[in-house]
Amino acid sequence: IRENAKAELQLLKAQVHPHFLFNTLNNIYSFTLTKSPIAADLLEKLSNILHYMILEGQKGLVPLKKELQLIEDYISLEKVRYGSRLNLMVNIEGVTEKKLIAPLLMIPFVENSFKHGTQSSIEKAFIHINAKLEDDTMLFSVVNSKPQVIPGQIHPKKQGGVGLTNVYKRLELIYPNRHNLQIDDMPDSY
Repeated sequence: IRENAKAELQLLKAQVHPHFLFNTLNNIYSFTLTKSPIAADLLEKLSNILHYMILEGQKGLVPLKKELQLIEDYISLEKVRYGSRLNLMVNIEGVTEKKLIAPLLMIPFVENSFKHGTQSSIEKAFIHINAKLEDDTMLFSVVNSKPQVIPGQIHPKKQGGVGLTNVYKRLELIYPNRHNLQIDDMPDSY
């Protein structure tokens, strides 16, 4: 049973990477076309992220501080893309070097917030990310804007959901009966 759980965890982690890599490379590619000096900095951040995913992502536990650095690097790549049209707030409290967490659990929430919370149809796009360590409990929240549903207007069906499904399965396998995942789908935020 232990080997099956380990194999399932590896599969779930592997499914996180492809869409993240594709989106980020497209973003950097647009900067290279204009020979922007920022392209080199973006490539370095992406290199750091990939290095982390390949090396640290294979470990059972990693320092929480490194996991949050991954998120900050990812956010810095996305901030360049969206600029001032996005109200972005990031608040991280109480994190120490000594705390450990399973790798790559939080990044799908951040990725989804950018993917769904920054659509051009949203007039005032926002993403608010909070991470707070209280004793041995990690409180992590990501809230993003979403397009309003207008009665009578045709809206495309939601596709995917692989990232959040994977996180849920990984939480069940790694932290059974020691986690709480709450998703609030509100009319103007998620």
